[in-house]
Amino acid sequence: MINNSHNIEKAYKNAIEFTKSHYENFPVISVFVKKSLRKHVAVFYQFARQADDIVDEGEKKFDEKISQLDEYEDCLNNAFNNNFQNEFWAAVKNTVDLFNLSPKNFKDLLKAFRQDITKSRYHDFTELLNYCSNSANPVGRVILELNNIHDENLLQYSDDICTALQLTNFWQDVSIDFEKDRIYLPLNDMKEFGIREKDIEQKKYGENFKKLMKLEIDRTRKLFFEGRKLIKHLPGRLKYQIYWTVLGGEKILDKIERNDYNSLNLRPRLFKTDYIQLLIKSLFGLR
Repeated sequence: MINNSHNIEKAYKNAIEFTKSHYENFPVISVFVKKSLRKHVAVFYQFARQADDIVDEGEKKFDEKISQLDEYEDCLNNAFNNNFQNEFWAAVKNTVDLFNLSPKNFKDLLKAFRQDITKSRYHDFTELLNYCSNSANPVGRVILELNNIHDENLLQYSDDICTALQLTNFWQDVSIDFEKDRIYLPLNDMKEFGIREKDIEQKKYGENFKKLMKLEIDRTRKLFFEGRKLIKHLPGRLKYQIYWTVLGGEKILDKIERNDYNSLNLRPRLFKTDYIQLLIKSLFGLR
């Protein structure tokens, strides 16, 4: 058991450095995150990213990934019982205790990572949404809990935003995901528009793929629209952080649309100028 505050603070410092070193569509720790919360956001991000790396990084075999994820989950469960393998897990538990975070959100994320190993196709949009409920929504719920927000209606709006962000990432990375033998486009939608896996492999773009992507992006925009209802209820900096993040997701969708929905061959991404423009919009668009 580790209860040395120096060791825990060292773990938080390492988590902040870890977080800064990893690319995301939007900075995980921005000026909008209160200084007092940054280390707690960082240690949660490190928890999720390390699990993600078990799934995605390297040429590990199926059984090896499952085994390592099992070990990772054991470390989490032990930490919840105040038995820490190292100072990182002590920091995780410290954050959970300080903010009364729901352990379920941590466990749901690990369910999603396990699903990443065992499942690579989704029959319909509902099945995909169920996956997002574990892979994306816990992130937003933890952020709200870190800000002492526990209202279930607001958490539901957060779920809409997080699911929309996850879906946006899928539509952004259709080709990249296929290289990992993953297809997040619902299979029944692909069938409806006559899109085969071979078409994705060959990056065969045409009118049918355009119609398919338009359907998925329209669905995603509706989720962003619903999720925006959260923003007016948020305090201070968090309001601008979430608005900035939503604008970023919507900007990716804008770029896909401007490329005539051809994300197979033209992967959209945000550049520094986009971040600055969206930052300005987030600051002044809510006033």
